[in-house]
Amino acid sequence: MITIEQIQKRLAEAIKQSGMTQTQLAQRLGIKQPTIGQYISGRAMPALDTLANLCKILDIDANYILCIEE
Repeated sequence: MITIEQIQKRLAEAIKQSGMTQTQLAQRLGIKQPTIGQYISGRAMPALDTLANLCKILDIDANYILCIEE
């Protein structure tokens, strides 16, 4: 079974490996920088549209983030 913790871990890893600062990523998404920090720390999860845009910006498959495929 897929857990929210697994999804948060993959999302945090993808953000960290992107090479972008939290500020740069937040600007591209149109959100505030502390929100990115919350995604990385696991204190918050992005809304569905934000998750889709994050995947697009990070050039990562949403299926991977959602633990649907390895």
